[in-house]
Amino acid sequence: MSTYTSLPAPSPEQGLSRYLSEIRKFPMLEPDEEYMLAKAWVDHEDKDSAHKLVTSHLRLAAKIAMGYRGYGLPTAEVVSEANVGLMQAVKRFDPEKGFRLATYAMWWIRASIQEYILRSWSLVKMGTTASQKKLFFNLRKAKNRIGALEEGDLRPEHVEKIAHDLGVAEDDVISMNRRLTGGDASLNAPLKTDGEGSAEWQDWLADDDADQASAYAEQDELESRRSLLMDAMQALNERERHILTERKLRDEPVTLEELSSVYNVSRERIRQIEVRAFEKLQKKMRELAADKGMIPQFG
Repeated sequence: MSTYTSLPAPSPEQGLSRYLSEIRKFPMLEPDEEYMLAKAWVDHEDKDSAHKLVTSHLRLAAKIAMGYRGYGLPTAEVVSEANVGLMQAVKRFDPEKGFRLATYAMWWIRASIQEYILRSWSLVKMGTTASQKKLFFNLRKAKNRIGALEEGDLRPEHVEKIAHDLGVAEDDVISMNRRLTGGDASLNAPLKTDGEGSAEWQDWLADDDADQASAYAEQDELESRRSLLMDAMQALNERERHILTERKLRDEPVTLEELSSVYNVSRERIRQIEVRAFEKLQKKMRELAADKGMIPQFG
């Protein structure tokens, strides 16, 4: 969108600390103001309104981009890709759908960053299957959940747990972990590139307004995902819903053996029903997300 050529942009020459300082100057929008600006863009293609919508969410884009620091790519470029996703979100945002721009934009920002990362990595070596993409973007979070913070190879019990939780092969977990280890950046890493002092990442991320906006967007997104899930579950029959709930949505999943006793069929038959139901659920969620103008994320 050519109207955004005047946006501040991160660059090695400018320095990320200066960029983050600049974008904090743009005010956050109240719901009514956001709605009116979005209507002005949708109804009249008012470029000033679109510009205000974008600049008020640059902090959100930067914060999401910081979550992708561990892939060995220039942070300034990741932030730029986040902004591309944000601009696409504003271009397509429909304020009549009933949710805030931040919620909608998070889908587009993450999709833009993930596409950039996948383009930048060697997909020939990494592979392009859905399970490998899921592992690529979820391994770090899975490790954090179980406290697997050690350097180098994962312990066998951690490999087994992650493979089970993500539904991938243990060999794939080991291989992907070796590719991704060693790249995480510390929040205490200095930002200084322009003689402005020794500012650190955490100095710029500790912004109360930005945190409130991100927390609101994350909560709104969680509620949207729950709503999508509940609606998509209606595409399943009663037995499929029950088996999928017991196997995928419990903190402690019920075993195949237990469910085979309930339905008086083999363990393998229960596994087949679970797989089929999960595929139907994913397909329905993608359809519902598309109807709402959202982008399903890897994993």
